[in-house]
Amino acid sequence: MKTRGEFFMIKEMYQRGMSITDIANELKMDRKTVKRYIMSETIPTAKKRNRSSKLDEFKDYINRRMLED
Repeated sequence: MKTRGEFFMIKEMYQRGMSITDIANELKMDRKTVKRYIMSETIPTAKKRNRSSKLDEFKDYINRRMLED
């Protein structure tokens, strides 16, 4: 995920007439990322994944053991 400033910088560079490839080379980004930012109306946000922990099934046991000490 790029910063908000990079998003606006990409938009500005594109409006000044720079090609997607030139922008990508200048900012050391992938062309697909630059294109996605250019085509987006809003700042892309990272999608948060709801992953469970490997320890979820053991948390009750761990909490009980910690309270015993």
